[in-house]
Amino acid sequence: MNAEKVLEKLEAKIHTQCMRLGERIPYIAENGKYQNDMRDVKLSWWTNGFWSGILWQMYQYTKDPIYRTAAEHTELEFDRILENFEVLHHDVGFLFLHTAVADYRLTGNPKSRTRGLHAANILAGRFNPSGNFIRAWNEDKTGWMIVDCLMNVPLLYWAEKELKDPRFGEIARRHTDTALQYLQRPDGSCNHIAVFDPVSGEPVEFPAGQGYKEGSSWSRGQAWAVYGFALGYRYTGRQEYLDAAKRTAHYFLANVAQTGFVSLLDFRAPAEPVYWDTSAAACAACGLLEIADAADESEKLFYRNSAEKMLEALAEKHCCWDVERDGILQNGSVAYEKQVHVPLIYGDYFFTEGILRLLGKEFMIW
Repeated sequence: MNAEKVLEKLEAKIHTQCMRLGERIPYIAENGKYQNDMRDVKLSWWTNGFWSGILWQMYQYTKDPIYRTAAEHTELEFDRILENFEVLHHDVGFLFLHTAVADYRLTGNPKSRTRGLHAANILAGRFNPSGNFIRAWNEDKTGWMIVDCLMNVPLLYWAEKELKDPRFGEIARRHTDTALQYLQRPDGSCNHIAVFDPVSGEPVEFPAGQGYKEGSSWSRGQAWAVYGFALGYRYTGRQEYLDAAKRTAHYFLANVAQTGFVSLLDFRAPAEPVYWDTSAAACAACGLLEIADAADESEKLFYRNSAEKMLEALAEKHCCWDVERDGILQNGSVAYEKQVHVPLIYGDYFFTEGILRLLGKEFMIW
Protein backbone atom coordinates (compact mmCIF):
# COMPACT_ATOMS: atom_id res chain seq x y z
CA MET A 1 0.00 0.00 0.00
CA ASN A 2 1.14 3.51 -0.76
CA ALA A 3 0.40 4.97 2.67
CA GLU A 4 1.66 8.40 1.62
CA LYS A 5 -0.99 8.59 -1.11
CA VAL A 6 -3.68 7.50 1.33
CA LEU A 7 -2.54 10.18 3.77
CA GLU A 8 -2.77 12.81 1.02
CA LYS A 9 -6.39 11.81 0.40
CA LEU A 10 -7.10 11.76 4.12
CA GLU A 11 -5.68 15.25 4.57
CA ALA A 12 -7.72 16.63 1.67
CA LYS A 13 -10.94 15.14 2.98
CA ILE A 14 -10.42 16.01 6.66
CA HIS A 15 -9.48 19.59 5.82
CA THR A 16 -12.60 20.02 3.70
CA GLN A 17 -14.79 18.48 6.38
CA CYS A 18 -13.23 20.73 9.03
CA MET A 19 -14.07 23.83 7.00
CA ARG A 20 -17.59 22.55 6.38
CA LEU A 21 -18.33 21.52 9.97
CA GLY A 22 -17.08 24.62 11.75
CA GLU A 23 -17.75 24.15 15.46
CA ARG A 24 -20.08 21.16 15.10
CA ILE A 25 -19.34 17.70 16.51
CA PRO A 26 -20.05 14.86 14.03
CA TYR A 27 -20.97 11.22 14.62
CA ILE A 28 -22.65 9.32 11.76
CA ALA A 29 -22.86 10.65 8.20
CA GLU A 30 -26.28 10.12 6.62
CA ASN A 31 -26.45 10.18 2.82
CA GLY A 32 -23.01 11.72 2.71
CA LYS A 33 -23.75 14.49 5.19
CA TYR A 34 -23.34 14.99 8.93
CA GLN A 35 -26.95 15.94 9.58
CA ASN A 36 -26.73 16.16 13.37
CA ASP A 37 -24.57 18.28 15.62
CA MET A 38 -23.89 16.11 18.67
CA ARG A 39 -23.71 19.23 20.84
CA ASP A 40 -27.48 19.43 20.38
CA VAL A 41 -28.17 15.69 20.51
CA LYS A 42 -26.09 14.67 23.56
CA LEU A 43 -22.88 16.50 24.38
CA SER A 44 -21.68 13.73 26.71
CA TRP A 45 -22.11 10.98 24.08
CA TRP A 46 -19.12 8.64 24.16
CA THR A 47 -18.02 9.26 20.55
CA ASN A 48 -17.84 13.04 20.80
CA GLY A 49 -14.09 13.23 21.37
CA PHE A 50 -13.05 11.34 18.24
CA TRP A 51 -13.46 14.24 15.82
CA SER A 52 -11.14 16.27 18.04
CA GLY A 53 -8.77 13.30 18.07
CA ILE A 54 -8.64 13.45 14.27
CA LEU A 55 -8.10 17.20 14.43
CA TRP A 56 -5.22 16.97 16.90
CA GLN A 57 -3.62 14.19 14.85
CA MET A 58 -3.78 16.38 11.77
CA TYR A 59 -2.61 19.46 13.65
CA GLN A 60 0.53 17.76 14.96
CA TYR A 61 1.21 16.46 11.43
CA THR A 62 0.49 19.64 9.42
CA LYS A 63 0.60 22.44 12.02
CA ASP A 64 -2.40 23.95 10.23
CA PRO A 65 -4.18 26.11 12.85
CA ILE A 66 -7.63 25.31 11.44
CA TYR A 67 -7.47 21.91 13.15
CA ARG A 68 -6.34 23.32 16.48
CA THR A 69 -9.03 25.99 16.53
CA ALA A 70 -11.82 23.49 15.90
CA ALA A 71 -10.48 21.04 18.48
CA GLU A 72 -10.13 23.75 21.11
CA HIS A 73 -13.74 24.75 20.65
CA THR A 74 -14.97 21.22 21.40
CA GLU A 75 -12.78 21.14 24.49
CA LEU A 76 -14.42 24.32 25.76
CA GLU A 77 -17.85 22.83 25.10
CA PHE A 78 -16.90 19.86 27.28
CA ASP A 79 -16.65 22.13 30.32
CA ARG A 80 -20.42 21.82 30.48
CA ILE A 81 -20.29 18.05 30.97
CA LEU A 82 -17.60 18.36 33.63
CA GLU A 83 -19.88 20.76 35.50
CA ASN A 84 -22.74 18.26 35.18
CA PHE A 85 -20.62 15.14 35.62
CA GLU A 86 -23.55 12.87 36.54
CA VAL A 87 -24.21 12.52 32.80
CA LEU A 88 -20.80 10.91 32.28
CA HIS A 89 -20.38 7.16 32.09
CA HIS A 90 -17.19 5.10 31.82
CA ASP A 91 -16.08 6.64 28.52
CA VAL A 92 -14.41 9.76 29.90
CA GLY A 93 -11.14 8.53 28.42
CA PHE A 94 -12.58 8.58 24.91
CA LEU A 95 -13.90 12.07 25.60
CA PHE A 96 -10.94 13.72 27.32
CA LEU A 97 -7.82 11.94 26.02
CA HIS A 98 -8.77 13.21 22.56
CA THR A 99 -9.57 16.74 23.69
CA ALA A 100 -8.08 18.21 26.88
CA VAL A 101 -5.20 15.77 27.36
CA ALA A 102 -4.25 15.93 23.68
CA ASP A 103 -4.27 19.72 23.88
CA TYR A 104 -2.10 19.71 26.99
CA ARG A 105 0.39 17.25 25.53
CA LEU A 106 0.76 19.27 22.32
CA THR A 107 0.46 22.85 23.58
CA GLY A 108 1.07 22.75 27.34
CA ASN A 109 -2.23 24.54 28.02
CA PRO A 110 -2.58 24.44 31.85
CA LYS A 111 -6.39 24.66 31.68
CA SER A 112 -6.38 21.54 29.50
CA ARG A 113 -4.32 19.75 32.14
CA THR A 114 -6.89 20.65 34.78
CA ARG A 115 -9.73 19.36 32.61
CA GLY A 116 -7.89 16.10 32.01
CA LEU A 117 -7.21 15.59 35.72
CA HIS A 118 -10.84 16.36 36.54
CA ALA A 119 -11.91 13.67 34.08
CA ALA A 120 -9.38 11.19 35.48
CA ASN A 121 -10.78 11.68 38.97
CA ILE A 122 -14.29 11.04 37.66
CA LEU A 123 -13.12 7.81 36.03
CA ALA A 124 -11.24 6.71 39.15
CA GLY A 125 -14.38 7.39 41.18
CA ARG A 126 -16.20 4.66 39.24
CA PHE A 127 -13.90 1.97 40.61
CA ASN A 128 -15.53 -0.90 42.53
CA PRO A 129 -12.94 -2.21 45.03
CA SER A 130 -14.89 -5.40 45.79
CA GLY A 131 -14.71 -6.62 42.20
CA ASN A 132 -11.66 -4.61 41.09
CA PHE A 133 -13.34 -3.08 38.05
CA ILE A 134 -14.46 0.31 36.74
CA ARG A 135 -18.22 0.19 36.46
CA ALA A 136 -19.81 0.68 33.07
CA TRP A 137 -22.77 2.94 32.40
CA ASN A 138 -25.06 4.36 35.10
CA GLU A 139 -28.56 3.71 36.46
CA ASP A 140 -29.01 0.09 37.58
CA LYS A 141 -25.73 -1.27 36.18
CA THR A 142 -23.74 -1.04 39.39
CA GLY A 143 -21.95 -4.35 38.83
CA TRP A 144 -21.19 -4.06 35.12
CA MET A 145 -17.80 -3.85 33.43
CA ILE A 146 -17.09 -3.86 29.68
CA VAL A 147 -14.12 -4.53 27.44
CA ASP A 148 -14.33 -1.00 25.95
CA CYS A 149 -12.96 0.44 29.18
CA LEU A 150 -9.50 -0.97 28.43
CA MET A 151 -9.24 1.96 26.04
CA ASN A 152 -10.30 4.47 28.69
CA VAL A 153 -7.85 3.54 31.44
CA PRO A 154 -4.87 5.23 29.69
CA LEU A 155 -6.39 8.43 31.10
CA LEU A 156 -5.54 7.04 34.55
CA TYR A 157 -1.98 6.18 33.58
CA TRP A 158 -1.57 9.75 32.33
CA ALA A 159 -2.91 11.13 35.62
CA GLU A 160 -0.63 8.83 37.60
CA LYS A 161 2.41 10.20 35.80
CA GLU A 162 1.20 13.80 35.83
CA LEU A 163 0.48 13.83 39.57
CA LYS A 164 3.07 11.24 40.62
CA ASP A 165 0.18 9.53 42.38
CA PRO A 166 0.10 5.71 42.12
CA ARG A 167 -3.59 5.46 43.01
CA PHE A 168 -4.63 6.12 39.44
CA GLY A 169 -2.34 3.50 37.92
CA GLU A 170 -3.36 0.97 40.55
CA ILE A 171 -7.01 1.31 39.55
CA ALA A 172 -6.07 0.92 35.89
CA ARG A 173 -3.99 -2.19 36.59
CA ARG A 174 -6.64 -3.82 38.77
CA HIS A 175 -9.32 -3.19 36.16
CA THR A 176 -7.07 -4.68 33.46
CA ASP A 177 -6.37 -7.72 35.61
CA THR A 178 -10.11 -8.28 36.04
CA ALA A 179 -10.64 -7.93 32.29
CA LEU A 180 -7.89 -10.50 31.74
CA GLN A 181 -9.56 -12.91 34.15
CA TYR A 182 -13.19 -12.52 33.18
CA LEU A 183 -13.48 -10.88 29.76
CA GLN A 184 -10.81 -12.64 27.73
CA ARG A 185 -11.55 -16.29 26.94
CA PRO A 186 -8.87 -18.99 26.60
CA ASP A 187 -9.03 -18.90 22.77
CA GLY A 188 -8.32 -15.16 22.71
CA SER A 189 -11.90 -14.08 22.02
CA CYS A 190 -13.57 -11.75 24.50
CA ASN A 191 -16.86 -11.15 26.21
CA HIS A 192 -18.19 -7.65 25.78
CA ILE A 193 -19.72 -7.48 29.27
CA ALA A 194 -19.18 -9.06 32.67
CA VAL A 195 -21.70 -8.52 35.45
CA PHE A 196 -20.61 -8.86 39.08
CA ASP A 197 -22.36 -8.69 42.40
CA PRO A 198 -21.46 -5.08 43.28
CA VAL A 199 -21.10 -5.93 46.99
CA SER A 200 -19.23 -9.23 46.96
CA GLY A 201 -17.49 -8.75 43.61
CA GLU A 202 -18.42 -12.28 42.50
CA PRO A 203 -19.17 -12.81 38.77
CA VAL A 204 -22.84 -13.29 37.91
CA GLU A 205 -23.28 -13.36 34.11
CA PHE A 206 -21.80 -12.40 30.75
CA PRO A 207 -24.53 -10.81 28.58
CA ALA A 208 -24.41 -10.44 24.81
CA GLY A 209 -23.85 -6.69 24.68
CA GLN A 210 -23.44 -5.28 21.18
CA GLY A 211 -22.70 -8.63 19.55
CA TYR A 212 -25.01 -11.29 18.13
CA LYS A 213 -25.73 -13.13 21.39
CA GLU A 214 -24.21 -14.27 24.67
CA GLY A 215 -20.98 -16.14 23.97
CA SER A 216 -20.53 -14.63 20.53
CA SER A 217 -17.62 -12.49 19.42
CA TRP A 218 -18.40 -8.84 18.71
CA SER A 219 -15.48 -7.74 16.58
CA ARG A 220 -15.09 -4.22 17.93
CA GLY A 221 -14.95 -5.68 21.42
CA GLN A 222 -12.10 -7.88 20.24
CA ALA A 223 -10.40 -4.80 18.78
CA TRP A 224 -10.75 -2.92 22.09
CA ALA A 225 -8.97 -5.86 23.73
CA VAL A 226 -6.16 -6.02 21.17
CA TYR A 227 -5.35 -2.34 21.54
CA GLY A 228 -6.34 -1.99 25.20
CA PHE A 229 -4.17 -4.82 26.51
CA ALA A 230 -1.28 -3.61 24.34
CA LEU A 231 -1.62 -0.12 25.84
CA GLY A 232 -1.65 -1.73 29.28
CA TYR A 233 1.74 -3.20 28.45
CA ARG A 234 3.00 0.18 27.23
CA TYR A 235 2.25 1.77 30.60
CA THR A 236 3.12 -1.07 32.97
CA GLY A 237 5.61 -3.33 31.20
CA ARG A 238 3.59 -6.34 32.42
CA GLN A 239 4.22 -9.26 30.11
CA GLU A 240 0.82 -10.80 30.80
CA TYR A 241 -0.84 -7.78 29.18
CA LEU A 242 1.25 -8.08 26.03
CA ASP A 243 0.54 -11.81 25.91
CA ALA A 244 -3.19 -11.08 26.24
CA ALA A 245 -3.01 -8.54 23.41
CA LYS A 246 -1.30 -11.11 21.21
CA ARG A 247 -3.87 -13.82 21.99
CA THR A 248 -6.77 -11.64 20.90
CA ALA A 249 -4.76 -10.30 17.95
CA HIS A 250 -4.15 -13.84 16.68
CA TYR A 251 -7.83 -14.66 17.13
CA PHE A 252 -8.81 -11.48 15.26
CA LEU A 253 -6.38 -12.13 12.43
CA ALA A 254 -7.51 -15.74 12.02
CA ASN A 255 -11.01 -14.45 11.43
CA VAL A 256 -10.31 -11.50 9.14
CA ALA A 257 -7.99 -13.65 7.03
CA GLN A 258 -11.18 -15.39 5.87
CA THR A 259 -12.87 -12.14 4.82
CA GLY A 260 -10.24 -10.16 2.97
CA PHE A 261 -8.73 -8.61 6.13
CA VAL A 262 -11.90 -6.66 6.94
CA SER A 263 -13.87 -7.59 10.05
CA LEU A 264 -17.40 -8.88 10.18
CA LEU A 265 -19.54 -7.30 12.88
CA ASP A 266 -19.49 -10.50 14.97
CA PHE A 267 -17.12 -13.37 14.28
CA ARG A 268 -19.63 -15.92 15.63
CA ALA A 269 -22.82 -14.62 14.03
CA PRO A 270 -24.78 -16.53 11.36
CA ALA A 271 -23.32 -16.41 7.86
CA GLU A 272 -26.35 -14.47 6.64
CA PRO A 273 -27.00 -11.62 6.65
CA VAL A 274 -23.46 -10.38 6.18
CA TYR A 275 -22.72 -7.47 8.50
CA TRP A 276 -19.35 -5.70 8.47
CA ASP A 277 -17.79 -3.41 11.02
CA THR A 278 -14.87 -1.59 9.46
CA SER A 279 -14.31 0.41 12.66
CA ALA A 280 -13.23 -2.81 14.36
CA ALA A 281 -10.61 -3.52 11.70
CA ALA A 282 -9.27 0.04 11.92
CA CYS A 283 -8.98 -0.11 15.72
CA ALA A 284 -7.42 -3.57 15.66
CA ALA A 285 -4.86 -2.40 13.09
CA CYS A 286 -3.76 0.33 15.51
CA GLY A 287 -3.52 -2.29 18.22
CA LEU A 288 -1.37 -4.49 15.99
CA LEU A 289 0.98 -1.57 15.39
CA GLU A 290 1.17 -1.04 19.16
CA ILE A 291 2.06 -4.71 19.61
CA ALA A 292 4.67 -4.41 16.85
CA ASP A 293 6.34 -1.60 18.80
CA ALA A 294 6.54 -3.82 21.87
CA ALA A 295 7.33 -7.18 20.25
CA ASP A 296 10.68 -8.86 19.76
CA GLU A 297 12.47 -8.18 16.49
CA SER A 298 11.46 -11.63 15.22
CA GLU A 299 7.77 -10.72 15.57
CA LYS A 300 7.60 -7.04 14.67
CA LEU A 301 7.20 -7.56 10.95
CA PHE A 302 4.35 -10.02 11.39
CA TYR A 303 2.22 -7.59 13.38
CA ARG A 304 3.13 -4.59 11.26
CA ASN A 305 2.43 -6.38 7.97
CA SER A 306 -0.88 -7.67 9.33
CA ALA A 307 -1.92 -4.15 10.29
CA GLU A 308 -0.91 -2.86 6.86
CA LYS A 309 -3.00 -5.54 5.12
CA MET A 310 -6.06 -4.49 7.10
CA LEU A 311 -5.55 -0.78 6.49
CA GLU A 312 -4.92 -1.44 2.80
CA ALA A 313 -8.16 -3.43 2.50
CA LEU A 314 -10.05 -0.61 4.18
CA ALA A 315 -8.46 2.06 2.00
CA GLU A 316 -9.15 0.21 -1.25
CA LYS A 317 -12.62 -1.17 -0.61
CA HIS A 318 -14.33 0.78 2.15
CA CYS A 319 -13.34 4.44 1.95
CA CYS A 320 -15.18 7.34 0.36
CA TRP A 321 -12.68 9.89 -0.92
CA ASP A 322 -15.20 12.34 -2.38
CA VAL A 323 -14.49 15.57 -0.49
CA GLU A 324 -18.07 16.75 -1.04
CA ARG A 325 -19.42 13.84 1.03
CA ASP A 326 -18.95 13.53 4.79
CA GLY A 327 -17.50 10.38 6.33
CA ILE A 328 -14.41 8.52 5.20
CA LEU A 329 -14.51 4.91 6.35
CA GLN A 330 -17.75 3.26 5.23
CA ASN A 331 -19.55 0.13 6.50
CA GLY A 332 -19.07 0.66 10.19
CA SER A 333 -21.69 -0.82 12.50
CA VAL A 334 -22.76 0.31 15.95
CA ALA A 335 -24.11 -3.05 17.12
CA TYR A 336 -25.65 -6.22 15.73
CA GLU A 337 -28.69 -5.25 13.63
CA LYS A 338 -28.42 -1.66 14.91
CA GLN A 339 -27.11 1.15 12.68
CA VAL A 340 -25.17 -1.20 10.41
CA HIS A 341 -23.03 -0.20 7.44
CA VAL A 342 -22.70 3.50 8.20
CA PRO A 343 -19.69 5.85 8.41
CA LEU A 344 -18.70 6.17 12.08
CA ILE A 345 -16.51 8.99 13.40
CA TYR A 346 -14.44 6.61 15.52
CA GLY A 347 -13.82 4.43 12.47
CA ASP A 348 -12.39 7.52 10.76
CA TYR A 349 -10.29 8.27 13.83
CA PHE A 350 -8.67 4.84 14.04
CA PHE A 351 -8.13 4.69 10.29
CA THR A 352 -6.40 8.10 10.41
CA GLU A 353 -4.28 7.09 13.38
CA GLY A 354 -3.34 3.81 11.68
CA ILE A 355 -2.19 5.46 8.45
CA LEU A 356 -0.19 8.10 10.32
CA ARG A 357 1.32 5.39 12.49
CA LEU A 358 2.39 3.31 9.52
CA LEU A 359 4.33 6.36 8.35
CA GLY A 360 5.75 7.22 11.78
CA LYS A 361 3.88 10.54 11.78
CA GLU A 362 1.30 9.86 14.51
CA PHE A 363 0.73 11.54 17.85
CA MET A 364 0.30 9.01 20.69
CA ILE A 365 -3.03 10.19 21.96
CA TRP A 366 -3.71 7.30 24.34
